[in-house]
Amino acid sequence: MKKFFAAMLVLFLVTGVLGASAVALVFYWMSRDLPNITRIADFQPPQATVVLARDGSTLGQFFHEKRFPVPLSQISRYIPMSVLAIEDADFYQHDGVSPKGILRAAWTNFRRRAGGPASDKGKTDGGSTITQQIIKQLILTPERTYERKMKEAILAWRVERHLTKDEILTVYLNHIFFGNNAYGVEAAARVYFGKHATNITLAESAVIAGLPQAPSAYNPFRHPDAAKARQMLVLGRMRTLGWISEEEYQQAAAEPLVYWSMNENPVRGAGWYLEEVRRQLIDMFSEANMQRAGIASRLYGEDFVYESGLTVETAMEPEHQDAAERALRRGLEEHARRYGWLGPLEKLNLADKQATAAFAQSQKSFTPYDLAGEAWVKGLVTAVDQKGADVQLGAYKGRIDLKQMSWARVPNLKVAAQNAPAVSDARKVLNPGDLIWVCAAAEKQVTTGPKGKKTESEVPFDPARIQPHAVIPLALRQYPAVQGAVASIETRTGDVVALVGGYQFGESHFNRATQSRRQPGSSFKPIVYSAAIDNGFTAATTLLDAPFAYINPWTGKIWRPENYEVDFQGPMPLRTALVKSRNTCTVRVGEQIGIPAVIQRAKDLGFEPNFPNELSVSLGAVAVSPVNMAQAYTAFANNGIVVNRPRLIISVKDAVGNTLYKQDPDLRQAISPQNAFIMACLLKDVVNYGTGTRAKIEGRFIAGKTGTTNEEHDAWFVGFTPYLATAVYVGFDQLAPLGRLEAGGRTAAPIFNYYRSVIENQYPADDYKAPEGIVFATVEGLYLPFKANEPLYGTAAPQTADQIPAQAAEDIFKQLF
Repeated sequence: MKKFFAAMLVLFLVTGVLGASAVALVFYWMSRDLPNITRIADFQPPQATVVLARDGSTLGQFFHEKRFPVPLSQISRYIPMSVLAIEDADFYQHDGVSPKGILRAAWTNFRRRAGGPASDKGKTDGGSTITQQIIKQLILTPERTYERKMKEAILAWRVERHLTKDEILTVYLNHIFFGNNAYGVEAAARVYFGKHATNITLAESAVIAGLPQAPSAYNPFRHPDAAKARQMLVLGRMRTLGWISEEEYQQAAAEPLVYWSMNENPVRGAGWYLEEVRRQLIDMFSEANMQRAGIASRLYGEDFVYESGLTVETAMEPEHQDAAERALRRGLEEHARRYGWLGPLEKLNLADKQATAAFAQSQKSFTPYDLAGEAWVKGLVTAVDQKGADVQLGAYKGRIDLKQMSWARVPNLKVAAQNAPAVSDARKVLNPGDLIWVCAAAEKQVTTGPKGKKTESEVPFDPARIQPHAVIPLALRQYPAVQGAVASIETRTGDVVALVGGYQFGESHFNRATQSRRQPGSSFKPIVYSAAIDNGFTAATTLLDAPFAYINPWTGKIWRPENYEVDFQGPMPLRTALVKSRNTCTVRVGEQIGIPAVIQRAKDLGFEPNFPNELSVSLGAVAVSPVNMAQAYTAFANNGIVVNRPRLIISVKDAVGNTLYKQDPDLRQAISPQNAFIMACLLKDVVNYGTGTRAKIEGRFIAGKTGTTNEEHDAWFVGFTPYLATAVYVGFDQLAPLGRLEAGGRTAAPIFNYYRSVIENQYPADDYKAPEGIVFATVEGLYLPFKANEPLYGTAAPQTADQIPAQAAEDIFKQLF
């Protein structure tokens, strides 16, 4: 108490406001309307929510202030030492206000006002202790008035009576701003040194301690020299105080400083998954939901998610997410090359020295290693001849041979890429001054064999082999205009292990895997055939592939569905109709069992939309999301058990570890095991012999179905094994054709293959097990599954030519016979 009043006396004397005799009176008068210090005693700062993958690795964070409060026991002992040395060396001796600090500040301010260095004029030194700084930042305003200073001193004394020194220091170390959006020493350690606060060295502690005074000026990423000078000031102060030895000082001063940030989002493509988790969390913790759940908090919605320090465990598997993201990007880039050349990113005038100099400056740091791993970089075309183009890459030169741009035809949606002639003259594609994307191409290698025979081959690009004056072999690339999505769900748990909503997350946060609704085309047909299997049809039932006309009784309009190949093949088994994806067969099945039966089966499998009672539904004329398609197919993979609710978020815990939310696997029996097994067998044939052959993976029992909508607007492939169901969608955001022959089998199925080929080894190579009540028989050369005690051709009325509407008879004789 004596120290406090001594400090108050010093404060009043140096400010010239009051004499010592009035200290007690002023103390009483100033204490009457002071705010409560409970905000410090119950310190609950905004802290970041951490999102984890299923394996416990960090996917990312949500925060308004990037803060991770930690106790003093989890902070390197050097950090408090460094902070106290530079901020408040007498912290453990004073009562909240330091007389020496006030006198030092007063003397410094007096010198500045009396004509100190020009750079110091106008500045003041407040002499605040750490306790006072907390008061100023958490309770009072930062205004510079004597009245506020007096209140600050009184409140600091009160805080010192209520909290221990270690508790006050812990609050300070977790609250203070260190720049680069880092609040608190744990965030600072992660941001500047890529490690946790408990592992920070003496040298690193001195850098961190020097930041709060001017976080921007001492930012080591931008101003490493200023940061080093500040570090030496802190270390020198510690040595003067006797807190470190001369040897420790010298070692810390000589220690190399390596600045780097901890990778808080290490999973490639995790942005799509994180965004969906974020949306779900904000909805989950709405004000109404929190009241119903009895969660007491002054925050809700986004503020609760961003400031409550939640730990969110998700179902995402990093290897799946990375593989799915890479697969989608590869598939969309391949489509972009089939689509044709859309032109350069920009055209520069090579005579404009200012423009070319600006490009050269942007490429100043380029090295061949920037092209490693199939990475793309921007290049400037400097010359073009018939056989290729020269490209400038910083101080290096590259060459695009004609064959590496042979795909770059003028887009023509009526001509399939494989039927279009290759580009024969590079001058029809590129011009000097074009700014383009390029990647490394395979390098030519000449080997000499027996008898001196030389053989030319290609080897993968190796940046280590590129000499300073060598020409780098390049390939022309372009970003795709088309978009797509991948959703992958484990059938036994409902865990959404991968979710990719587009080509590149930074360009758009619209998640096409969950938010987009598009017609699935023929990938909806298994729902129709599943309903048919329970309504008198079997795998051997004869279906008629012939012209079909339907008159809508309400509108009077005639609908004539056509097959993708625009031909008809006559009668065929149901299995073949599905394998070949014959539209007219499917429509006839839908008409025969009734659209209400199809709609009911769709709802059984978890589809969300309201389906109209129209025959076109049988060909997938209802918009659905990719994640919904993957969800429905889990029933075919898992003995008829569908994922009732796909699981992204497994659990949510608050900052102290209390569980706020937990989602267990949510599954239900949607169709019979016999129905599911028959459908799995038929859909395996789609992959092995039908439209989905590009999805086939050797040694794996892949089943699935392609889908293509009218005019090739959208392409789908939905495939599965007993353990995992995956939906792939490709299409433009604004409805437009993908191009001639860009169907599900060509455009979407390869993406499925690229992804699943990487992750299949995580699961057993199991086939689908036949449940009780299943028998096999050979019919018309096909080995097919049937329900026991069921006629091979079923009980449904056979589809024959006499069922064909009269108006289509002429077409039948022309096209069928």
